[in-house]
Amino acid sequence: MRIGIIGLGDIARKAYLPVITARNDVELIFCTRNTATLEQLASVYRISETVTEVGELISRGIRAAFVHSSTESHAEITKQLLQNGVHVYVDKPIAYTYEESLELTELAEKNGLILMVGFNRRFAPLYVTVKEKSSPNLILMQKNRPHSPDFARRFILDDFIHVVDTLRYLVPGAVRDINVTSHRQDGKLYHVMLQLSGDGYTAVGIMNRDSGASEETVETIGGGRKWSVKDLNTAVELADGGERHYKFNDWDPVLHRRGFHAIIDHFIQTVKEGGQPLQSTRDALETHRVCEEIVKELEKQGVSAWG
Repeated sequence: MRIGIIGLGDIARKAYLPVITARNDVELIFCTRNTATLEQLASVYRISETVTEVGELISRGIRAAFVHSSTESHAEITKQLLQNGVHVYVDKPIAYTYEESLELTELAEKNGLILMVGFNRRFAPLYVTVKEKSSPNLILMQKNRPHSPDFARRFILDDFIHVVDTLRYLVPGAVRDINVTSHRQDGKLYHVMLQLSGDGYTAVGIMNRDSGASEETVETIGGGRKWSVKDLNTAVELADGGERHYKFNDWDPVLHRRGFHAIIDHFIQTVKEGGQPLQSTRDALETHRVCEEIVKELEKQGVSAWG
């Protein structure tokens, strides 16, 4: 199967190329306008076909594409691919606005194509374990970064969207209520706290981008158990006065621990076999809708959307 890789920046190089280039069941074509990067990475990964334009990539007969370009370009590139019968895996978000994301979701549905969003945490082994084994009535998630306050739309759609989607993945039922609080300064967002609630549960997500370190933690409490996951790497289950520790083998690669091996394999297998991914496009779209609500609320609180 012929697959295009569009955009060869930081996320592609760190998370995707090491995994997908190790497969022997796909033919890859690299696509970026940066010719120096194109030549360098094609040499490193021994890729014989390269192009600089999406239109040329489509003409090479690809069946699917991974879109790792800048967020600003996601909507245009994804639309071009879907209009030409190509299945799409796109880094989050689909687009910076809910309206564009909805339009692309409807286009994929109309053309009978897969549009899968890169919410890798739904495939991270420890989060999958917590999802399968816990019965929470309270969920707490933090994802913090140092020295990086930003305007609302970039803060939420480029980063906090992972917190929103992970909470939606872990909660035991539909979200009924959404509440947002924040700290802002000079129009920029320093931290945000989201509370989602539904029948029998509360979920709280926090992101502080003026923190002392990058970290990610998840805790779920309920059903006589408490689970704690640290940086997608270790987990502790507390129950009946005892505790059980979960960790990976020393040689398990980081990209496996963070769910990239599994999500890449799932997209490729879904394209090959037909059907829909485990997270439907509509479900991914719902995460975008919640994010749009958050941005609108932050604007009311005095945070600039773009600057």
